[in-house]
Amino acid sequence: MKLLLTSGGVTNPSIHAALERLLGTPVAESRALCVPTAQWGHPMCGPASVAGLVSAAPGFEHLTGLGWASLGVLELTALPSIGAERWVPWVREADVLLVDGGDATFLSHWVRESGLADLLPSLAHTVWVGVSAGSMVMTPRIGDLFVEWAGAPDDRTLGVVDFAIFPHLDAFPSNTMAHAERWAAGLDVPSYAIDEQTAIQVVDGTVEVVSEGRWRRFEP
Repeated sequence: MKLLLTSGGVTNPSIHAALERLLGTPVAESRALCVPTAQWGHPMCGPASVAGLVSAAPGFEHLTGLGWASLGVLELTALPSIGAERWVPWVREADVLLVDGGDATFLSHWVRESGLADLLPSLAHTVWVGVSAGSMVMTPRIGDLFVEWAGAPDDRTLGVVDFAIFPHLDAFPSNTMAHAERWAAGLDVPSYAIDEQTAIQVVDGTVEVVSEGRWRRFEP
């Protein structure tokens, strides 16, 4: 699987170009499934924000509203009850999974519980575009600062990549570089602080930062 891990989505021409390189086709010719699951685990999200994501409403132009050839919804909490014989073909036929933000620990739980985690290693040509928690879920840890789900046993996530991500740099008063420094100091893995104009591309273990904004790497 090819990863494009963002804070705010496909927000500028550099990230858009990186996305189309990963896809190998234009966005307008690519089939997408959006994954809203992380939103249910975050107290600031709910029916209205999920509806905006899946309908590509204003505010979601950098993810579901990019002009995909087709756009469907993959709700991970539903998958265990319908059987893999139904949903696995949906995933295999998609060119890209658009994984929205919310709570990364809740999302991690359902990526595993749904069976999607077991399928991911076989999706060599599929692109995973994460936004916020949809990106953080691929990391080993998110730090206690970002755990909002009351059911989370700790801050661990999927560990597909070996670095952590601090998203929304400078977007909120609590997301300054000083906050990122303190957050990174509590982790035992390398980490990146990224703003809304930055993405981290990972292909076959090679990491590349794509940015028209501000970012920083921290060593453990």
